[in-house]
Amino acid sequence: MALSAGTKLGPYEVLAPIGAGGMGEVYRARDTRLERTVAIKVLPGHLSSDPERKQRFEREAKTISSLQHPHICTLYDVGNQDDVDYLVMELLEGETLGFRLLRGALPTEQVLRIGMEVADALDKAHRQGVVHRDLKPGNIMLTKSGAKLLDFGLAKPGGLPKGSSALSAALTAPSPVSPVGPSTPLTEKGMVVGTFQYMAPEQIEGKEADARTDIFALGAVLYELSTGKRAFDGKSQLSVASAILEKEPVPITSIQPLAPAALEHVVGTCLAKDPEERWQSAADIRQQLKWIAEGGSTAAAAAVRGTKRKTREWLAWAVAGMLLVVALAAWMVPGRGEPRYPVRFELSTPGAVYESVVSPSGRQIAYVMMEEDGHAKIRIRALDTLESRVVPGSEDAGRPFWSRDEQFLGFFSRSKLKKVELSTGSVQTLAEVGGVGGAVGGAWGDGAIVYGPRYGSGLYRVSTGGGDATPLTQLDASKRETVHGWPQFLPDGKHFVFLNRSAPGEVNHICAGSVDSKQWKALVDGDTVVGYVEPGYLLFIRSGALMAQGFDAGSLAVKGQPFVVVDKVGFDANLGRAQASISNDTLIYQTGLALRDRELVLLDRAGKQVAKLAPAGPYAQLRVSPDGKSVAVDRVESETGAMDIWVWERERNVFSRLTTNPSNDRQAAWSVHERGVAFSSDRKGMYDIYLKTPKGEEEVLLESGEDKYVGDWSRDGRYLVYVDSSPKAQADIWALPMTGEHKPFPVVQTKNDEKDPRLSPNGSWLSYTSDRSGKPEVYVTAFPSGEGLWQVSNSGGSQARWSPDGKEMFYLSDDRKLMVVEIKPGKGFEPGMPKTLFTAPDGGYAPVERGQFIFSSLVNEGRTSPINVVMNWTATLRKK
Repeated sequence: MALSAGTKLGPYEVLAPIGAGGMGEVYRARDTRLERTVAIKVLPGHLSSDPERKQRFEREAKTISSLQHPHICTLYDVGNQDDVDYLVMELLEGETLGFRLLRGALPTEQVLRIGMEVADALDKAHRQGVVHRDLKPGNIMLTKSGAKLLDFGLAKPGGLPKGSSALSAALTAPSPVSPVGPSTPLTEKGMVVGTFQYMAPEQIEGKEADARTDIFALGAVLYELSTGKRAFDGKSQLSVASAILEKEPVPITSIQPLAPAALEHVVGTCLAKDPEERWQSAADIRQQLKWIAEGGSTAAAAAVRGTKRKTREWLAWAVAGMLLVVALAAWMVPGRGEPRYPVRFELSTPGAVYESVVSPSGRQIAYVMMEEDGHAKIRIRALDTLESRVVPGSEDAGRPFWSRDEQFLGFFSRSKLKKVELSTGSVQTLAEVGGVGGAVGGAWGDGAIVYGPRYGSGLYRVSTGGGDATPLTQLDASKRETVHGWPQFLPDGKHFVFLNRSAPGEVNHICAGSVDSKQWKALVDGDTVVGYVEPGYLLFIRSGALMAQGFDAGSLAVKGQPFVVVDKVGFDANLGRAQASISNDTLIYQTGLALRDRELVLLDRAGKQVAKLAPAGPYAQLRVSPDGKSVAVDRVESETGAMDIWVWERERNVFSRLTTNPSNDRQAAWSVHERGVAFSSDRKGMYDIYLKTPKGEEEVLLESGEDKYVGDWSRDGRYLVYVDSSPKAQADIWALPMTGEHKPFPVVQTKNDEKDPRLSPNGSWLSYTSDRSGKPEVYVTAFPSGEGLWQVSNSGGSQARWSPDGKEMFYLSDDRKLMVVEIKPGKGFEPGMPKTLFTAPDGGYAPVERGQFIFSSLVNEGRTSPINVVMNWTATLRKK
């Protein structure tokens, strides 16, 4: 009988079912002692009387307890209550390889990584004398920390009793033999020792199983990951067994021509019929896969991966470039005609690449990279050279896009849409927008640029020569549309495709419009648009994959069915941006997002590190609780770019997740009066304000048709201040009363942008940053009246913070100096002269007790996946 929520098994409280199988049921549960979520595997009472099943259950517990490894599911506890045996294991969030394979083969780099992790786990088990005997995709879980090996229920030294075989057991089993579908491996009672499609010949023949039996199964798994097909398949158990004993699988390169030959060799050796002819240890396989991943095979030799920004990185980049030039020279030799196959390679860079876009000719790539001075800049690299160059005026820039003739590059920088003439370096501002963080892409057409200025807006049009920007599309609030963005022009230079994104829970669409009309129409469901290529395909992202579908650019109509071009492309769900770009000749993409890791450190007033508080991670802003015991951080998810709020408890040194919504949750503000934590979330499309109560419940504090970003909570609990960002790209500061009618009112409302509001400890003063002087400076006004204005910084400033006692204010200057300003006592506000304390680390900060500071300090310059380049890639479309 299934366990209901609330059922207690010892100190564990069942929360919800996760799944069930032949060996019992798995539940999500809470460990009431350690306050952590776990997985509980239960052997129900009616199975406990089955000696074989009970023995297998106990064997699994003993086996897992002896295996401590990062890629093996950890066992926490075992128990029995009311005739119910249970195992307590770590809760793994992710999907099994079996489910992942329903979407097709995996990219080679993922196959190699997963293979190395599973091989390492098997090596650990084999060294402990444990043979898994049931290795298959369904027993490998894909998690954010890598692959995890599961289900050691069949694991033990040895095989079936002498004289018996799995084949005979299966053929004499009382259950009928049923056909095998693509996602239903043969596993039936009576088979005893595994799953047929992944069994080694010796298992089928009833011989002794050893470590090489698992190696055969690993080979079958790697084969399936690489090709999307099973190495041995059939319509019945008998035909599958016959294939394993007598046949060789179709070569991997016959199914995936671009797969490394070395990988085919590794897999083929794993699948040798004779155990003596296989790899003799899982460690051997791990080393072989590592060699391929590091460039040991011919197919991977062009990939030179960068690590740190040192001299050897530039040397590696140059070597990769020379190999690329050789490949291009062979590809472009006159007289050879058009290549009949794609040319693939990886382009490594000495720094983290945040965005990249290929030119219309496919011969140049523009990409955004974090430079040594801490500013993101655009670089251009021609594929037939070894050098890259920084684009003039592109400091703190993003969203680059090419002109149709490649003479100009458009981009967004410091709240402006700009263009640069590449031959002269001349930069011109074309329009005012909401900044790089808000801009939602641009595209260069025939005499006009179409761009998305910010979230909560439709598309705008501006002449390529500059002038007034005019609205082109309008959001439909009744359909919960939240943004029109990421436009890409069609060949005529007049029509374009773009993303029409809606609130969570609604379907996003790829749409088509024209610069000559405000009318547009939906084409296909998709998460974002990538573009159009000849001979007639629309490219877009759906569920993390780069998809293509036939498209008539003349009638603006899709045709046929979509198909996968690249199985996994980096997709920033926060921005709706794909890490992919196309031309008719070249496809470039990255499989992941660029992240900058930070760690929480405690510094004194001289800038000296007192302690390292928390491990490194992709943190953004931080907020310290009023008692100084906890720190809330906005953490970026590596797979999607979305943000969640995590809380680090200083005394316990524990990180826990505060919000788990798949949307963006950010900018926590703590309540002194134990009401909970206020934060901003775009789960309904716009950023609204929510409250997380101490009991873990969530409630809406404020909803409206504009984005709202939480600033601060007054110490008396009466007000919550926030930034209200209007559709006109103006940001003002408002206050939400937490008593009475809860009617918001403006505190600072001007034609300029105000942000980052903070209340003084006594609640009388409000600090904020404004660009009213033409550059960001720190100001203070009376609260809640908004009367009076004092400029605190004198040469640029941001991130103003009050000391816990209110006697000082701190802020960061333009050159990252931490400044301190004494606040003289009295009824009015009287600031002293700013003084320099020290050069601050890159990141957010908060003053805490004893004049110290917590900083989120940068520990690396950015980690990113290399740029994958595929030349003549449309040859694959023609085959489709």
